[in-house]
Amino acid sequence: MPAVADPLSTTLAAVADPTRRAILARLRHGDATVLELAAPFSMSVPAISKHLKVLERAGLLTRSRQAQFRPCTLQPQALREVADWIESYRALWEARLDRMEAYLDELQRQTPAPASKPHKKAKGKRA
Repeated sequence: MPAVADPLSTTLAAVADPTRRAILARLRHGDATVLELAAPFSMSVPAISKHLKVLERAGLLTRSRQAQFRPCTLQPQALREVADWIESYRALWEARLDRMEAYLDELQRQTPAPASKPHKKAKGKRA
């Protein structure tokens, strides 16, 4: 039996696929049916449904039933854990870059500017 992935891994795996990211981008503009979501892709509706199931398992969308339609709704709060995780690394890299910038500034202050050399006159005939 395969191990159950943690929610962060499940979400990252779901958004790793460009088709699923395109589906999420479409859902930012409002709910859509499976047929509406499938329209821009050159794949079958069952293939799109598989992508939707992955997104649904990751908590990134929900599907409801309205008569014969099953509209999909974006659940952006599921991306909060991913955003928080990435944010912790952004802060780390900003701190490192700030330290590197300070180090380079200090090196520039310690290094004397090169002395300028007099320009050589161009050789040639004078009129």
